[in-house]
Amino acid sequence: MNVCIIGDGLTSLSLAKNLVNQKIVVHIYHKTKKNKSFSNRTIGISRDNLEFFQNKILKINKKLLWKIDKIEIFSEKIKNDRILNFEKNKNNLFTMINNNKLYDVLNKNLLKNGLFKKISIKDDHFYKKILKEKKYDLIINCESKNYFEKHFFYKKIVKDYKNLAYTTIFQHSPIKNKTATQIFTKYGPIAFLPLSEKKTSVVYSVNLIKSNLSQLNIINLIKQYNPKYSIKSFDKVNKFNLKLSNSRNYYHKNIIGFGDCIHKIHPLAGQGFNMTIRDIKVISDIIKNKVSLGMQLDESICEDFEKKTKHLNFIFSNGIDFIYEFFNIERKNQNLDKIVKILGNNKTLNNMLTKYADKGISI
Repeated sequence: MNVCIIGDGLTSLSLAKNLVNQKIVVHIYHKTKKNKSFSNRTIGISRDNLEFFQNKILKINKKLLWKIDKIEIFSEKIKNDRILNFEKNKNNLFTMINNNKLYDVLNKNLLKNGLFKKISIKDDHFYKKILKEKKYDLIINCESKNYFEKHFFYKKIVKDYKNLAYTTIFQHSPIKNKTATQIFTKYGPIAFLPLSEKKTSVVYSVNLIKSNLSQLNIINLIKQYNPKYSIKSFDKVNKFNLKLSNSRNYYHKNIIGFGDCIHKIHPLAGQGFNMTIRDIKVISDIIKNKVSLGMQLDESICEDFEKKTKHLNFIFSNGIDFIYEFFNIERKNQNLDKIVKILGNNKTLNNMLTKYADKGISI
């Protein structure tokens, strides 16, 4: 059984590692080398997803991980008064890791595996060649803006937030750094995500009215909303556009869309890669069941994957969008402040949202 994966990011490598663990031959085709300039990009992996990743994809060295046991959410309008609080007794809520470090660990491990191979795509003719040769049981496209997306996954429901996300990491004096903080400011949500006792990552989603901010402007805003840190220095500030996107179809014949190709969400809840890990769980189980029955990998896997994930991903991504829009309205409406605080003190709601962030949606 042979699988072709298009792309050379965390999604592609994580999926490839899961499949080679099942003794499936995987070839990754990539057009360009991974951009290492975004060294300050980080991801948070939920407790449930980390357990799956460690057991079914790759055991990550604990030295690369930083566990978060509490999340506090504030609104700039209600200064010094927490409006939402998530914590789990004796259990971490999620774990932070640097994108590039996780990429390097996955890539190094895969390159040692005889079932795995990387092939460079020189031009768009390579995509057509892959289709023409028909030597792969499945083709999984994990990239956006390439030949496969433009031809097979171009029908999407898209929402442009007209936001830019600014990311950086700052160094600070050592503290017990186990609490993530999110503040809904007048310019947009800013998240402080601990990476160690001395390092913290920042993701600041800023509306386009303030899009021409310089690195110094962003650093000054981070300092302005800094909840507790004695900051020593900042890494380079990077930025990228923010959009909500859901593909109307997840497959074409034996080609499956995956990751950013089929869904993108706002980063305010840190759920983008978590959605992808849940998708890997689903497709992994589908393939495992087919193989156990002695069946070939074929188009039926694509159909099963769409049936099991499309509606849940749509509901989940729009749930994140609802949270964004709710707090967007809250910034402009003083009357919502009391409602937000009442909801934040509701333990049942807190538990439900914690479970939602950890395990996603199941129907």
